[in-house]
Amino acid sequence: MAREMIEAEFPRRLSDGYKAFFYGRLRHERERMERLAATGQRPEIMVIACCDSRAAPEVIFDAVPGEIFVVRNVANLVPPHAPDDDYHGTSAALEFAVQALKVRHIVVMGHGKCGGVHAYREQMEGVSGEPLSPGDFIGKWMSLIEPATRDLRCEDVESAAARQRALEEASVRNSLANLVSFPCVRILAERGQLRLHGAWFDIAQGELWVMDPQTGDFAQALDA
Repeated sequence: MAREMIEAEFPRRLSDGYKAFFYGRLRHERERMERLAATGQRPEIMVIACCDSRAAPEVIFDAVPGEIFVVRNVANLVPPHAPDDDYHGTSAALEFAVQALKVRHIVVMGHGKCGGVHAYREQMEGVSGEPLSPGDFIGKWMSLIEPATRDLRCEDVESAAARQRALEEASVRNSLANLVSFPCVRILAERGQLRLHGAWFDIAQGELWVMDPQTGDFAQALDA
Protein backbone atom coordinates (compact mmCIF):
# COMPACT_ATOMS: atom_id res chain seq x y z
CA MET A 1 0.00 0.00 0.00
CA ALA A 2 1.40 3.39 -0.98
CA ARG A 3 2.17 5.39 2.15
CA GLU A 4 1.01 8.60 0.52
CA MET A 5 -2.52 7.17 0.38
CA ILE A 6 -2.73 6.75 4.16
CA GLU A 7 -3.96 9.82 6.00
CA ALA A 8 -1.74 11.03 8.84
CA GLU A 9 -4.61 12.67 10.71
CA PHE A 10 -6.88 10.16 12.46
CA PRO A 11 -10.61 11.03 12.35
CA ARG A 12 -11.30 13.58 15.11
CA ARG A 13 -14.57 11.93 16.06
CA LEU A 14 -12.78 8.67 16.80
CA SER A 15 -9.99 10.37 18.73
CA ASP A 16 -12.52 12.19 20.90
CA GLY A 17 -14.54 9.04 21.38
CA TYR A 18 -11.48 7.08 22.45
CA LYS A 19 -10.58 9.73 25.01
CA ALA A 20 -14.09 9.52 26.44
CA PHE A 21 -13.77 5.73 26.61
CA PHE A 22 -10.29 5.79 28.15
CA TYR A 23 -11.08 8.33 30.86
CA GLY A 24 -14.66 7.13 31.43
CA ARG A 25 -15.95 3.65 30.70
CA LEU A 26 -12.55 1.94 30.83
CA ARG A 27 -12.14 2.93 34.47
CA HIS A 28 -15.19 0.84 35.33
CA GLU A 29 -14.26 -2.07 33.06
CA ARG A 30 -10.48 -2.23 33.40
CA GLU A 31 -10.58 -5.39 35.52
CA ARG A 32 -12.80 -7.11 32.93
CA MET A 33 -10.54 -6.01 30.08
CA GLU A 34 -7.42 -7.26 31.87
CA ARG A 35 -9.11 -10.60 32.56
CA LEU A 36 -10.22 -10.93 28.92
CA ALA A 37 -6.69 -10.16 27.74
CA ALA A 38 -5.23 -12.77 30.06
CA THR A 39 -7.75 -15.59 29.63
CA GLY A 40 -9.23 -14.95 26.15
CA GLN A 41 -12.82 -14.46 25.09
CA ARG A 42 -15.57 -16.93 25.93
CA PRO A 43 -18.83 -15.41 24.67
CA GLU A 44 -21.86 -17.67 24.75
CA ILE A 45 -23.76 -15.71 22.09
CA MET A 46 -22.97 -14.96 18.46
CA VAL A 47 -24.97 -12.24 16.69
CA ILE A 48 -24.98 -11.99 12.89
CA ALA A 49 -26.13 -8.47 12.09
CA CYS A 50 -26.08 -5.84 9.37
CA CYS A 51 -23.28 -3.33 8.80
CA ASP A 52 -25.85 -0.54 9.08
CA SER A 53 -24.50 2.01 11.55
CA ARG A 54 -27.97 2.42 13.09
CA ALA A 55 -28.29 -1.19 14.25
CA ALA A 56 -25.26 -1.99 16.42
CA PRO A 57 -25.86 -5.18 18.45
CA GLU A 58 -23.57 -4.10 21.30
CA VAL A 59 -25.74 -1.01 21.79
CA ILE A 60 -29.11 -2.73 21.28
CA PHE A 61 -28.29 -5.50 23.78
CA ASP A 62 -26.39 -3.25 26.20
CA ALA A 63 -23.42 -5.63 26.02
CA VAL A 64 -20.10 -5.34 27.80
CA PRO A 65 -16.76 -6.36 26.26
CA GLY A 66 -16.40 -10.11 25.82
CA GLU A 67 -20.12 -10.80 26.14
CA ILE A 68 -21.22 -11.31 22.53
CA PHE A 69 -19.35 -12.31 19.37
CA VAL A 70 -20.60 -10.04 16.59
CA VAL A 71 -20.30 -10.54 12.84
CA ARG A 72 -21.70 -7.81 10.60
CA ASN A 73 -22.17 -7.81 6.85
CA VAL A 74 -24.43 -6.13 4.32
CA ALA A 75 -28.05 -7.09 5.11
CA ASN A 76 -27.11 -9.61 7.86
CA LEU A 77 -26.96 -12.51 5.40
CA VAL A 78 -25.72 -16.04 6.04
CA PRO A 79 -24.56 -17.79 2.87
CA PRO A 80 -25.09 -21.53 2.46
CA HIS A 81 -22.26 -23.90 3.30
CA ALA A 82 -19.87 -23.82 0.32
CA PRO A 83 -16.43 -25.30 1.02
CA ASP A 84 -14.44 -24.12 -2.00
CA ASP A 85 -11.34 -22.05 -2.72
CA ASP A 86 -13.10 -18.67 -2.49
CA TYR A 87 -12.96 -16.30 0.47
CA HIS A 88 -15.83 -16.63 2.96
CA GLY A 89 -15.69 -14.05 5.74
CA THR A 90 -19.05 -14.75 7.37
CA SER A 91 -18.62 -18.51 7.06
CA ALA A 92 -15.15 -18.31 8.59
CA ALA A 93 -16.46 -16.29 11.53
CA LEU A 94 -19.31 -18.75 11.99
CA GLU A 95 -16.92 -21.69 11.97
CA PHE A 96 -14.66 -19.98 14.52
CA ALA A 97 -17.57 -19.08 16.82
CA VAL A 98 -19.01 -22.59 16.80
CA GLN A 99 -15.90 -24.75 16.76
CA ALA A 100 -13.36 -22.65 18.66
CA LEU A 101 -15.40 -20.36 20.92
CA LYS A 102 -18.17 -22.95 21.33
CA VAL A 103 -20.98 -20.40 21.49
CA ARG A 104 -24.31 -21.74 22.72
CA HIS A 105 -26.58 -19.34 20.82
CA ILE A 106 -26.55 -17.82 17.33
CA VAL A 107 -28.86 -14.89 16.62
CA VAL A 108 -29.53 -13.63 13.10
CA MET A 109 -30.81 -10.07 13.53
CA GLY A 110 -32.36 -8.10 10.70
CA HIS A 111 -33.54 -4.53 10.98
CA GLY A 112 -35.96 -2.00 9.54
CA LYS A 113 -35.06 0.30 6.65
CA CYS A 114 -32.28 -2.04 5.51
CA GLY A 115 -30.65 -0.49 2.45
CA GLY A 116 -29.51 -3.81 1.01
CA VAL A 117 -32.96 -5.36 1.26
CA HIS A 118 -34.54 -2.19 -0.13
CA ALA A 119 -32.29 -2.23 -3.18
CA TYR A 120 -33.01 -5.90 -3.81
CA ARG A 121 -36.77 -5.43 -3.35
CA GLU A 122 -36.89 -2.58 -5.86
CA GLN A 123 -34.93 -4.66 -8.35
CA MET A 124 -37.28 -7.61 -7.74
CA GLU A 125 -40.36 -5.42 -8.19
CA GLY A 126 -39.00 -3.77 -11.31
CA VAL A 127 -38.80 -0.34 -9.74
CA SER A 128 -36.32 1.92 -11.47
CA GLY A 129 -33.85 2.66 -8.74
CA GLU A 130 -30.12 2.95 -8.35
CA PRO A 131 -28.19 -0.10 -7.14
CA LEU A 132 -26.92 -0.12 -3.58
CA SER A 133 -23.47 0.67 -4.93
CA PRO A 134 -21.78 0.51 -8.35
CA GLY A 135 -18.99 -1.79 -7.19
CA ASP A 136 -18.08 -5.38 -7.96
CA PHE A 137 -19.40 -7.27 -4.93
CA ILE A 138 -22.76 -6.02 -3.65
CA GLY A 139 -24.91 -7.42 -6.45
CA LYS A 140 -23.68 -10.98 -6.09
CA TRP A 141 -23.86 -10.80 -2.30
CA MET A 142 -27.46 -9.56 -2.31
CA SER A 143 -28.49 -12.41 -4.61
CA LEU A 144 -28.39 -14.56 -1.46
CA ILE A 145 -31.82 -13.08 -0.65
CA GLU A 146 -33.48 -14.68 -3.68
CA PRO A 147 -34.68 -17.84 -1.85
CA ALA A 148 -36.31 -15.61 0.79
CA THR A 149 -38.68 -14.18 -1.82
CA ARG A 150 -40.54 -17.51 -1.76
CA ASP A 151 -41.39 -17.04 1.93
CA LEU A 152 -42.91 -13.55 1.97
CA ARG A 153 -45.65 -13.02 4.54
CA CYS A 154 -47.31 -9.70 3.88
CA GLU A 155 -50.93 -8.81 4.62
CA ASP A 156 -50.74 -5.36 3.02
CA VAL A 157 -49.14 -5.99 -0.36
CA GLU A 158 -50.04 -2.47 -1.49
CA SER A 159 -47.70 -0.94 1.08
CA ALA A 160 -44.03 -0.67 0.11
CA ALA A 161 -43.12 -0.43 3.81
CA ALA A 162 -45.00 -3.65 4.58
CA ARG A 163 -43.37 -5.46 1.66
CA GLN A 164 -39.99 -4.19 2.81
CA ARG A 165 -40.46 -5.53 6.32
CA ALA A 166 -41.82 -8.83 4.99
CA LEU A 167 -38.66 -9.32 2.93
CA GLU A 168 -36.43 -8.33 5.86
CA GLU A 169 -38.12 -10.96 8.02
CA ALA A 170 -38.08 -13.58 5.24
CA SER A 171 -34.36 -12.95 4.80
CA VAL A 172 -33.78 -13.75 8.48
CA ARG A 173 -35.66 -17.03 8.09
CA ASN A 174 -33.62 -17.84 4.99
CA SER A 175 -30.35 -17.11 6.77
CA LEU A 176 -31.38 -19.41 9.61
CA ALA A 177 -32.05 -22.15 7.04
CA ASN A 178 -28.60 -21.55 5.58
CA LEU A 179 -27.07 -21.83 9.04
CA VAL A 180 -28.11 -25.45 9.35
CA SER A 181 -26.47 -26.25 6.01
CA PHE A 182 -23.18 -26.02 7.96
CA PRO A 183 -22.48 -29.47 9.43
CA CYS A 184 -20.88 -28.05 12.56
CA VAL A 185 -24.04 -26.02 13.25
CA ARG A 186 -26.57 -28.70 12.32
CA ILE A 187 -24.97 -31.44 14.42
CA LEU A 188 -24.74 -29.31 17.57
CA ALA A 189 -28.25 -27.92 17.07
CA GLU A 190 -29.64 -31.45 16.73
CA ARG A 191 -27.92 -32.38 19.98
CA GLY A 192 -29.38 -29.36 21.76
CA GLN A 193 -25.92 -27.92 22.36
CA LEU A 194 -26.49 -24.93 20.07
CA ARG A 195 -29.64 -22.84 19.78
CA LEU A 196 -30.57 -20.71 16.78
CA HIS A 197 -32.66 -17.55 16.96
CA GLY A 198 -34.12 -14.96 14.61
CA ALA A 199 -34.73 -11.31 15.48
CA TRP A 200 -35.66 -8.01 13.82
CA PHE A 201 -34.94 -4.51 15.15
CA ASP A 202 -37.12 -1.49 14.44
CA ILE A 203 -34.72 1.44 14.21
CA ALA A 204 -37.36 4.15 14.47
CA GLN A 205 -39.16 2.71 17.49
CA GLY A 206 -36.27 0.90 19.15
CA GLU A 207 -38.36 -2.27 19.30
CA LEU A 208 -36.88 -5.76 19.13
CA TRP A 209 -38.99 -8.49 17.54
CA VAL A 210 -38.09 -12.16 18.12
CA MET A 211 -38.97 -15.00 15.76
CA ASP A 212 -41.13 -17.90 16.89
CA PRO A 213 -39.18 -21.03 15.85
CA GLN A 214 -42.39 -22.97 15.22
CA THR A 215 -44.27 -20.48 13.03
CA GLY A 216 -41.49 -18.22 11.73
CA ASP A 217 -43.53 -15.17 12.77
CA PHE A 218 -42.10 -12.29 14.77
CA ALA A 219 -43.41 -10.86 18.06
CA GLN A 220 -42.18 -7.99 20.23
CA ALA A 221 -39.55 -9.16 22.72
CA LEU A 222 -40.95 -7.13 25.61
CA ASP A 223 -44.36 -8.79 25.17
CA ALA A 224 -42.92 -12.30 25.33
